[in-house]
Amino acid sequence: MKITPFLLLFFFFAGCGNTESQQKAALENKELPSDPFVLPPLPDEMTFCGQKINLLDEDIIERLDKELLVNAYYHSATIQSMKRASRYFPEMERILKKNGIPDDFKYLAVIESGLIQAVSPAGAQGFWQFMPGTAKEHDLLMNAEVDERLNIEKSTQAACEYLKYANDTLKDWVLAAASYNRGIGGVRSDMRWQYTTNYFDTHMNSETGRYVYRILAVKLIFENPEKYGYLVKEAELYKPFDTKNVIVTESISNLAEWSIAQGFNYKIVRKLNPWILGNKLTIKNKDYTLLLPKEHVNLKPYASYQK
Repeated sequence: MKITPFLLLFFFFAGCGNTESQQKAALENKELPSDPFVLPPLPDEMTFCGQKINLLDEDIIERLDKELLVNAYYHSATIQSMKRASRYFPEMERILKKNGIPDDFKYLAVIESGLIQAVSPAGAQGFWQFMPGTAKEHDLLMNAEVDERLNIEKSTQAACEYLKYANDTLKDWVLAAASYNRGIGGVRSDMRWQYTTNYFDTHMNSETGRYVYRILAVKLIFENPEKYGYLVKEAELYKPFDTKNVIVTESISNLAEWSIAQGFNYKIVRKLNPWILGNKLTIKNKDYTLLLPKEHVNLKPYASYQK
């Protein structure tokens, strides 16, 4: 190895603060550093959608271990997802329960989007990352003014419809979860030519092969945050929005003015209704339900301050 000035500096500073005997002991593995890197613990047992995961299988153990390591030490993203989960999980849990979908599927939304209105390079959008074609199959409206893939209630309902159909077809919730990434046809094809009967025994492409393990890892971390080094206080979590429903039956030509008339600014209305894409809302053959804060303040239009 060529010793450059940079490497000389690196070796110098790397050795600072340690005596020669300490360095020698460390090299001989006779002592640990003062702040060792702690690996996230694997559970003795766990379930997904009521199904027990075989944690005696070496391949399953290694795959789950990898995803636990990735997610447990992806601190900024994992903490932010935890904070958002406190706000959005209650509504998602309500819709999942109403549709008879296991509660564990809320973690699928976490790995899909981190609970933000994400946009993928392929064109998928929202918490549940619906592609345009699939969104239309589930009656999610998309046009120049609205994109209901960004409507948390409607997109969660659409995800439930898909997952119910996938489970009815594949007869297994784990396979239904895998199909959210691979597609029902893809999962069935992989299992057919490999003569397998479940996800864990089937070789799949690299993304789908990780997919369920990512969900399992997030479930473990979110349900046992302290065990994985996350000490997020309840006061630090994002609270659910305190909202009311307002049914809009007539077109809104200027959403900013309309918002002020309701006692709120445009920014808050858009934050609560991210599915609205611009400054107008045309009513045609259907009404819209908007979320607004329960409490309002009296606001004057900006123009009135210029008089």
